[in-house]
Order: sequence, then C-alpha cells, then structure tokens
Amino acid sequence: MFVDASALIAIITEEPEGQALAERLEAAAVPITSPVAVYEAALGIARKKQGGLKAARADIAMLLDLARIGLVPITPEDGDRALAAFERYGKGTGHPARLNMGDCFAYAVAQGHGVPLLYKGEDFALTDLGGA
Repeated sequence: MFVDASALIAIITEEPEGQALAERLEAAAVPITSPVAVYEAALGIARKKQGGLKAARADIAMLLDLARIGLVPITPEDGDRALAAFERYGKGTGHPARLNMGDCFAYAVAQGHGVPLLYKGEDFALTDLGGA
C-alpha cells in the first residue's frame, strides 16, 4: 500500500477520517511512501498545526517508524508515470480527478509498485488505481 500525503496528514493531525485510515494502514502488509509525499505532508502538517517544519518532520518520522512505512525512492520511470498521470488525470485537463503534482507522483509510485493507494478524499477514486 502506498501512503499518500493526505493520509499522513489526516492520521497525524487526527482529522475525522484519521482513525479509519490508521486502521487500514495497520492492516497493510508492506506500506510504503515517497519523499514527495513526506514533503507534501510536512508542509500540510506544519500549516494545520501552526507549527514549524521541524515538528512536522518529527511527527512524520514517528509515524513512519511506528507503522513500518518504508520510504521508497522516486525513479526516472516514476517521473514518466507521473507525467502520464497528469496528462490523463491532472488539474486543467478536464478530468474530474484533478490530480496535483504530489498526487501524480503518489499515483506513479503506487502504480510502479503495483500497490493500492491509502488517501483521504475522492481524487484517486476517480482514477484507475482506486484506493486501499
């Protein structure tokens, strides 16, 4: 399972969906995420908690450790898949998913690893990957 930034943010900031996402994460055999998702989550957590990036990064590191979420690198092939995802589902293309850059990379890495996505919201449900 690929853990999107939206799921990391929801779990760490204890959003209403956070508990259900945490339970799905706990059931995952081999959860993974990427540096792009961590970056996006750190910015979102710092903004929501009105704290600094250092605290947000510490919160993310703790969750990655506790939930055994592996950090996988972004490959050139992931970059190609992210561009293809944008062409098909990106903001401004007319597709209702309206994926942003971070979403396109989450999609690309999940697709490359052949795993479902764990996310908050409906964006990915409108793609061919669906959710976890």
